[in-house]
Amino acid sequence: MATSKEISPDEYLASLTAERREVVSAVRTVILEHLPEGYVETVNWGMLSFEIPLSRFAATRNKQPLSYMALAANKTGYSLHMMNCDAAPHLLDDVKAWHDKERKRFDMGKGCYRFRRLEDIPLHLIGAIVASTSVETMIATAQQAWKLD
Repeated sequence: MATSKEISPDEYLASLTAERREVVSAVRTVILEHLPEGYVETVNWGMLSFEIPLSRFAATRNKQPLSYMALAANKTGYSLHMMNCDAAPHLLDDVKAWHDKERKRFDMGKGCYRFRRLEDIPLHLIGAIVASTSVETMIATAQQAWKLD
């Protein structure tokens, strides 16, 4: 997992080399343009984090804000953590199809999409994934998973 001591998104970006900052900034811009209302951007878990603040939903299991997306520059590339993947599997199918069509390597674990260069990621599809899940839907999904009311 990425680690960072920075406390704000701007400080996180400033800590990156120019090349890495360019890639992270481009993906961040897409996220911010498509981020549904109610999510906030922070630095958490050592990466840019887009989450539901505790003031909106405090009943999390770890007493941390409910994470929606996270973006990091890692040692060998970049990672985009998408906690809403189960809510929009057809959008992930579109991402896989894009990789097949472009003959690019698809590298994804459970909700963690890894890429090495900006041209290796379909930004238009990432925007659709970001826009796909409202705060209310994300909270309801968490409550159902944790059997909360």
